[in-house]
Amino acid sequence: MKTLSILCLSAILTCTAALADGKLDFQAADTTKSVLEKQAGQKVELRLKSGEKIAGKVEKVGDKAVHLSAIAGQEFYDAVVTLDDVMAVLVRTGGK
Repeated sequence: MKTLSILCLSAILTCTAALADGKLDFQAADTTKSVLEKQAGQKVELRLKSGEKIAGKVEKVGDKAVHLSAIAGQEFYDAVVTLDDVMAVLVRTGGK
């Protein structure tokens, strides 16, 4: 029983480490829209052309805009940002 518990714990730690060390899966043909679609349900930070930053969880990506929920610092708000205004998408890929 003790050996089984150790094996299970080892498997869990290995899977957790693999997830925390994930990389952004960027392809040469990706667009801002396709990158955000891959991050659905995850937290991202958007850098806008105006210089502002907005961070939140990607809820849905449309043809011209992205819906973010749980906005950092304003958790009770959602936002819709036009894709044309997005200069960069920051995705946390590891660490605590």
